[in-house]
Amino acid sequence: MRKSKLVFLGIMFSCVFWGGCSNPAQAPQEPESPTIDTPIAVMDIDTRGIPIPKNPKMMSTLKVYIQGELVQTQPIGIETIGIGFTEALEKPSYGLESWTESGLDMDVSLLSLPEEEDWILYGIHHDKSLIRHALLMDLWRDLGYYAPRYDFVELRINGGYKGVYIFSEKIKRDNLRLDLFDLSPDENDDASISGGYILAIDDPKGDRGNRSEGDLISFDPGESFRSSFGVDQQVLDYPAFGTKQGDEMYYLYEDPAGDAISEAQKNYIGTYLQQFEAALIEEAMTGSDRKYTQYIDRATFVDYFLIQELSANPDAYRFHSFVHKDRNAPLRMGPIWMGNLSFGNGTLSQTQGWRYLYNDASPGDQWLVPFWWERLLDDPQFVSALKSRWKELRAEQWTEEKLHDRADVHHTRLKLSGAAFRNFDQWPIFGQSFDNSQLQGASHEEEIAYVKQWISQRLAWMDGAID
Repeated sequence: MRKSKLVFLGIMFSCVFWGGCSNPAQAPQEPESPTIDTPIAVMDIDTRGIPIPKNPKMMSTLKVYIQGELVQTQPIGIETIGIGFTEALEKPSYGLESWTESGLDMDVSLLSLPEEEDWILYGIHHDKSLIRHALLMDLWRDLGYYAPRYDFVELRINGGYKGVYIFSEKIKRDNLRLDLFDLSPDENDDASISGGYILAIDDPKGDRGNRSEGDLISFDPGESFRSSFGVDQQVLDYPAFGTKQGDEMYYLYEDPAGDAISEAQKNYIGTYLQQFEAALIEEAMTGSDRKYTQYIDRATFVDYFLIQELSANPDAYRFHSFVHKDRNAPLRMGPIWMGNLSFGNGTLSQTQGWRYLYNDASPGDQWLVPFWWERLLDDPQFVSALKSRWKELRAEQWTEEKLHDRADVHHTRLKLSGAAFRNFDQWPIFGQSFDNSQLQGASHEEEIAYVKQWISQRLAWMDGAID
C-alpha cells in the first residue's frame, strides 16, 4: 500500500396539516438560507396513481404547501434517478422538470429558489442524520463557489407520505447556477469552443437510460470519454469500448450532454483533459515553473481536496465528482455533490486516513480515484498552498464551533418542525445499514451528536496530518 504523501510532509410537522401562510414573494437571485424558525414546506406530487418511471419523465402535478396553505401548483415531469442500490430504494431520488400544461420546459421559482426548469428531489435515505449532504453544500458555498441551492421538504406522492427530502437545484450551466458560457452545438470556432463545459467523473452513463446490473459500467462514446491514462498513471493500451476492464477513468458529458455536444466540442474537451493529464504525469515537480498549471485553477483543486478530506467523503474524487471549464479559462473543480455518506456515515468515512487513497482501500472498485491527487501531492508548491489554505480555513470558516453550529441549525429545524420524527416514523431505519452507511446513533438525536463528535475528531486528525 502506498503511503500518504501528506504524512511524510508533516503529517410543524411541516405544517401542511394545520396552520396558514401567505403567498411567497418573488424569488430573489440569492435567496436567504432557511433558519431554525423557517417552516418546512410540503411537496405533494400527483401522478394519477401511475408509478414513476426511470425514464422518460412523466407528466404530474406538484403542489407546494407552507404551514398548511397551498402556495403553488405547477405541472412537472418526474422520473426516478440513481443507479444500482439507490434505484431500488423505497425512498428513491427523483429528477424534476417544471413544465407547461402542454409538457414544454418552463422556468419557475420553487421554494423561492431562482427560476429554472431542472430540479432534484434527493431522498437522503442512507443518512440517519438527514443533514450530511446539506452540510457539505453549505461549506462549499461558504468558500465562494457555486453549490446547488436547496431546502428540506416533506414529500407526498399520490397521498402517501414519503418522508424528508432535499429539494435542490440540478447542477447545470445557468447564469443563476454555474455561470458559464452557454455552448451551443454550432459553436465550434476557435473563439467559442473553449467553454463552457461541465464534466462528471462518474459511471460512464451517469443516471441516464434504463440500465440493468450488467450495464452499469458499459461505455458509450456518445455519453462519455475515457482518460488516456489509468489510475496507475500508465497509458491505457486497450480499446475504450465495452465494459470497464480495470483501472480506467471516465468523464461524463454532463453539460452539454452527450446528445447536445458536437464532435468538435468532444474532441476539444477530450484533448484538453489529455493534455492536462500528460503534463501532470510528465511534470518534474522541481524548480519554480509548472506546466500543468496552464490547464487548471490550482486554488479550486486545493479547496476541493480539503473539503472532501474534511468530510471524509467515500464518493469523493471518483463518483459524482464534477469539473468545469469556462470559455478562455482553466479547468476548475466543482460543483460539489453527493454528501450522504460523508461526515462519518460511510464505512470508509473514518476520522483518520485520507480519502484520496481510496484505491488502496478498495482496489477492485468499479469507480476509482483519478491519479491527479497523488500526483498533485508530489508537488511541493501544491502541498504548500494546501497547508496554508487549511490553516486559513481552520482559523475562520472551519472552526469546531462554526461547524457544530451549522449542524445544529439543520437539526433544530428538522426537530422543531416535527419533520425528523415523521420521517423516521415512516422509515424506522435505525439499526439498519444501507449501501455502506454506518450503524451509529439509535435515534436522530444520537446521530446528530455522533456527526458533531465525528467532526471534532476529524478536525483534530487533519490538524496533525497537515501540520
